[in-house]
Amino acid sequence: NFFTPNGDGINDTWNIWSLRTIDQAAEIHIYDRYGKLIKQITPMGNGWDGTYNGQLLPSTDYWFTVKFDENGAGRIFKSHFSMKR
Repeated sequence: NFFTPNGDGINDTWNIWSLRTIDQAAEIHIYDRYGKLIKQITPMGNGWDGTYNGQLLPSTDYWFTVKFDENGAGRIFKSHFSMKR
């Protein structure tokens, strides 16, 4: 539900790594509270580090969508998480 990109090596990036076993090519889009696309990632990548164009973003809630295939059916999941600095 949250991550803490503070450089301590614990929860420094956010991703949905469990999707690796469902759909390695899933697309995860992260948005700010105004709907601006912040980052596009995949479950096979390193995740999101809490930055946009190299700038640290504030502690707040961020929303995401996941487009993935499950048992041959295309699905979209939407939810949110918090970033705490």
